[in-house]
Amino acid sequence: MKSYQSVLILKADLDDAQVDQVIEKITEFLSKNNGSLLKVDKWGKKRLGYRIKKSRFGYYLNIYHTCESLKVSALESDYKLYDLILKFLVIKLSDKELEQEMKSDEIDNAVEETKEKTPATKSESDNGVEEVKEKN
Repeated sequence: MKSYQSVLILKADLDDAQVDQVIEKITEFLSKNNGSLLKVDKWGKKRLGYRIKKSRFGYYLNIYHTCESLKVSALESDYKLYDLILKFLVIKLSDKELEQEMKSDEIDNAVEETKEKTPATKSESDNGVEEVKEKN
């Protein structure tokens, strides 16, 4: 199976629960086309460069997945028929690109874990006491 990246622009008026439902629906599309979901990045709501279907804003999703190369066109037609997707782009990834993306995700997770485990130290100037200097 080949690796792919799908960038989707969803309608902007979706809340987090609805975005999760869209991700579940996309997972169904992938399983129907003999594929599997590897990673999902939620980029959030952003302003579009131009109007798409009368919308100025869109919710961006970046999805890494596997799929059979002959089934990509069926996946794209599923994307077209799903009314919550404004635009989409499916890109074929080489193994090296996919490996690099997965490694960067692991590094990001490790950095976040170390930030959570390390207690923040307060300096004396951060404790709410302001220093006042007198002019002579």
